[in-house]
Amino acid sequence: MNRKVSVAPMMDCTDRHERYFLRLISKNVLLYTEMIVSEAIVRGDKKKLLSFNINEKPVALQLGGSSPKLLATCSKIGEEFGYDEINLNLGCPSKKVQKNKFGACLIKEPNLVTDCLNEMQSSTKLPVTVKTRIGYDDVEDYESLFNFINLLKSTGVKTFIIHARKAMLGKFTPKQNLNIPPLKYEMVYKLKKDFKDLEIIINGGISSVDEINDHLNKVNGVMLGRSIYHSPYILADIEREIFKNLNVLSRKDVIQELVPYVKKETEKGTRMNQIMRHTLGLFHGQAGSSFWKRYLSENLCVRDADIKKIDHIMDKIKFNNVDTRVGQSA
Repeated sequence: MNRKVSVAPMMDCTDRHERYFLRLISKNVLLYTEMIVSEAIVRGDKKKLLSFNINEKPVALQLGGSSPKLLATCSKIGEEFGYDEINLNLGCPSKKVQKNKFGACLIKEPNLVTDCLNEMQSSTKLPVTVKTRIGYDDVEDYESLFNFINLLKSTGVKTFIIHARKAMLGKFTPKQNLNIPPLKYEMVYKLKKDFKDLEIIINGGISSVDEINDHLNKVNGVMLGRSIYHSPYILADIEREIFKNLNVLSRKDVIQELVPYVKKETEKGTRMNQIMRHTLGLFHGQAGSSFWKRYLSENLCVRDADIKKIDHIMDKIKFNNVDTRVGQSA
């Protein structure tokens, strides 16, 4: 599994439509699902929650939960659905998640986490990985982080994705938790020095190829989140400069390739806005970007959008001077 660069699991963002769209731009980055709660999988519509297009691969399933048995069951189900990795969320700080006892609050219960990881690994042949933070509330010293990772390592887990911020449990909103706690990359770098046998992926506030290259000198991989959602064509730069793949679609070609997918999905009952909302940032920083966002918002990203309008989207790009070149993203 190549985890050199990956796109973070993001609630209400990295659904199957977003992942299909991103895969049109990048053939090499590892993609993650949104966090999916283990109880929802066991009790709900598994096909609706877990189905994905084969073209999205490689794709990892991120689970949220704290029941070792349920997480084990879901790990097995994830393997059966064709995912390439199972990831346990130990980083989400939202109050709703805490109430249900999963996410970042589990950092406070390391023995329970080890039970979960042991059960998960016993139920699947897929790699089981962890996404966590450097600490929580007033616990943000390196020794605590080291001890936590060292304990989890004893389960056999080899890959740790570390968001280089602590989680403020019950004090900040999820949005504030993404901005207010300071980034402490040096703690993640030190983890890699102290755990040379582990694959350490760094996450948090990373938005350019230069930053990626700098981090890759110190850790095994880099995970990007919001920067990709708001400006997805950054992935084109990553393809060319990190993966040395020069066969990258232009922005125009990305949309042209997306249109048949949109038509096929709407025939199945998917609303067009559920797909096209993910493309709002495709032309970020380019000539015509404002027109693109306005046109989508008024025509293709409304709840009852007319599917016939998708047939005219290429003309709208052409005649409104939207810059579609393969040049670097802004």
